[in-house]
Amino acid sequence: MEAVQTVENFAPRVLAWFDVHGRKDLPWQKDKTPYRVWISEIMLQQTQVTTVIPYYEKFMSSFPDVYALASAKQDDVLAHWSGLGYYARARNMHKAATMLVDEFDGEFPKTVEGVCELPGIGRSTASAILSISRGVQSAILDGNVKRVLARFHAIPNWPGEKKTENRMWGVAESYMPEIRCGEYTQAMMDLGATLCTRSKPKCHVCPLSEDCAGLASGEPTTFPISKPKKAAKPIKTAQFVVLQSDGKVLLEKRPASGIWGGLWSLPEFAHDASIVLEAEQRFQCGIQSVMALSSFRHTFSHYHLDIIPSLVTVKEAVGVHETEKYQWFSVDDAFTLGLPAPVRSILESVEKGDTLLL
Repeated sequence: MEAVQTVENFAPRVLAWFDVHGRKDLPWQKDKTPYRVWISEIMLQQTQVTTVIPYYEKFMSSFPDVYALASAKQDDVLAHWSGLGYYARARNMHKAATMLVDEFDGEFPKTVEGVCELPGIGRSTASAILSISRGVQSAILDGNVKRVLARFHAIPNWPGEKKTENRMWGVAESYMPEIRCGEYTQAMMDLGATLCTRSKPKCHVCPLSEDCAGLASGEPTTFPISKPKKAAKPIKTAQFVVLQSDGKVLLEKRPASGIWGGLWSLPEFAHDASIVLEAEQRFQCGIQSVMALSSFRHTFSHYHLDIIPSLVTVKEAVGVHETEKYQWFSVDDAFTLGLPAPVRSILESVEKGDTLLL
């Protein structure tokens, strides 16, 4: 990759556009403390703004500052995250809050390097937190900014390559102005999110179109170059059992690490296991009825999971002894817990059906 030639007046044009068209009324743009910006930045990773807003508002209502978050139980934090996915983000956030309270008196470090020491925070997120909340001159390189820069300079390499990414960091830093750093950071995010989009960029109203090499090529959506294709994702299959008795369901606490770490889930059986035999053996309970529910596919980053759910009614709940791993919950109480999205979907479909859960 050849050296990228930067363009004069890049930042002023971006800021002038932001002054007129930028987003300024999002919940996390009010009272821009490091804590509030941090929560928004973590939630916005892999998640659309419209999805994040209600989660953010509820989260901030329950955990208005780092002390409230640090003192909360992880189950409560995960419950507020239920449905957002990528639950390691919430676990790391809780750990980071504890570190901030225990080691930094509740204050964020003043440098990007210092903020990067916190769990779940990388260079770009740390820069966003400090530039937006404190005006620190530190560039970001999130997905939106990568797309803007890769397209503007028609960079002929996949930005995920380390060598290419390092050069793009250099470009991002060269454009970072000395003043209005926080506004510029927000402007670059907005530019990528609202104009320089993946499939239908609005080049005719972009403040950078005059010098955009991607637009000049005639095929701006070619950039950024796509990640080289991998082999098709593997497919796994599992049975999820809604074990119910006396209007309650049995939930299983997932291990702290791994998929859905720390969340409450439904008991999971091998795809070829006999539900009756497995349930009676595992839980020492008499099965009264078994009802097959609609199967569906849930996709993770590395594989597809085909879920075969069943509704199993047992004669008495007393045969299943509650432990830290297994506990009975009313349906209403279950919905207040941290649940994986497919588990929540299964329980919602059961609740709406003609079952004992009504």
